[in-house]
Amino acid sequence: MRIIRACRDLGLRAVAVYSPVDRHAPHVRLADEAHPLPGDPPADSYLNAGALIDIARSARVHALHPGYGFLAENAAFARACEAAGVVFVGPPADVLAACGDKAQTRDRLAAAGVPVLPGTGPLADREIAAAAAELGFPLLIKAAGGGGGKGIHLVGARHELDHSVRIARGEAKAAFGDDRIYLERWLGDARHVEVQILADRRGAIVALGERDCSVQRRHQKLIEETPAGGLDRDVRGRLLEAAVAGAKAIGYVNAGTFEFLVKGSDFFFLEVNARLQVEHPITEAVTGLDLVAEQLRISQGGALSLAESPVPRGHAIECRISAEDPHEAFLPSIGRIEAVVEPSGPGVRVDSGMLPGLEVTRHYDPLLAKVITWGMTREDAITRMRRALSEMAVAGIATTLPFHLWALGDSEFASSRHTTGFVSRWETRVQGRHELEAVIAAAAAAFQEEQELRLPYAPAPRRWINAAREEGLRDA
Repeated sequence: MRIIRACRDLGLRAVAVYSPVDRHAPHVRLADEAHPLPGDPPADSYLNAGALIDIARSARVHALHPGYGFLAENAAFARACEAAGVVFVGPPADVLAACGDKAQTRDRLAAAGVPVLPGTGPLADREIAAAAAELGFPLLIKAAGGGGGKGIHLVGARHELDHSVRIARGEAKAAFGDDRIYLERWLGDARHVEVQILADRRGAIVALGERDCSVQRRHQKLIEETPAGGLDRDVRGRLLEAAVAGAKAIGYVNAGTFEFLVKGSDFFFLEVNARLQVEHPITEAVTGLDLVAEQLRISQGGALSLAESPVPRGHAIECRISAEDPHEAFLPSIGRIEAVVEPSGPGVRVDSGMLPGLEVTRHYDPLLAKVITWGMTREDAITRMRRALSEMAVAGIATTLPFHLWALGDSEFASSRHTTGFVSRWETRVQGRHELEAVIAAAAAAFQEEQELRLPYAPAPRRWINAAREEGLRDA
């Protein structure tokens, strides 16, 4: 939807593809023309490079934008586009190949003076145990050929390693068609901060500011904001400089994001996302740029529309509304969307793929919509987001809306003290709620049993209160 709209603004026709289950999706209706893919599973649909190239040829498209998932960072697919005479809207294949080997990218950036965490290159299964012992626990398993939180697992001890390796390889293979993995030192209680860059084929590179993406579950982001609240000015400046230095070191072209962990005045490079990011709208909100239009312009050999990093105006926040149940460990929620109400009003933008009747399946990422708010201050942006989310409703499936409303009112988030462990506060609250419900259910059952047996009993409400106190629960 986002890419089609950018094409329309530039006077371009847009051709869409869709899997059978997505035949009624809004992007299919919005495009100038749309072509079906062979099947629903990712391997038969949006990872099916051969089918995509065939459609590109038959539809006589000039350029292909890969979006921000599936084949967006796949060097072989970029080469296939080039061989078919189709412009790939993203970094050149050789840059994608360099960035796709995330361990190698870390080494190249370290050589350029960018701080990195200790880690390994891609490993065979037989090499992992020894490498993990040398690196030390806790550590992260990461997919070498992808990003977006897929294939990442935190391993706290040796006995968890083998199982986590199998799961990580499977996720990486399913999401990126590449099951290579590597290990990296874990840095807890840190902030996840990334820098958006643009680079043209003429060697010009600009950093468009930083985004805080610390609110995440399973290493996938839930809330992003820019500028990063409470970030030291000196740290911000060094982060932007590191991102530009990293882009120069790998000869980067097009839009990309350099991700870092920040702890105090120190920061460490994580990875390059060699594509458009899900959270790009908040950067657009504070810079006034259209990043998709910039991508299209760069892919045609054009120059950047700006000569230096822009000064951000105001503050922007994005909440990812996903088909997940935040009260059940963010488990995916599948089913049919029965009704949708989306917010609007001053300072509110919604990038959505929802409509009534749409089937949400197990095949694809659960992201449904992104709500973006802007304000002159961080407090203004938060206030607008709380208003926007209170106007929003989705019927038929569970969504992350309850979590977002809670997070925006949390004191730790409000004061910009949150780190990548922030979601554990919500999980503790939910666990307390589940325990309280169990206590109340047990008390109600006992009350019913005593009533049936006509035994003397204390008033039920006092029983429930006492039971709750004995369990140490405060969240009644």
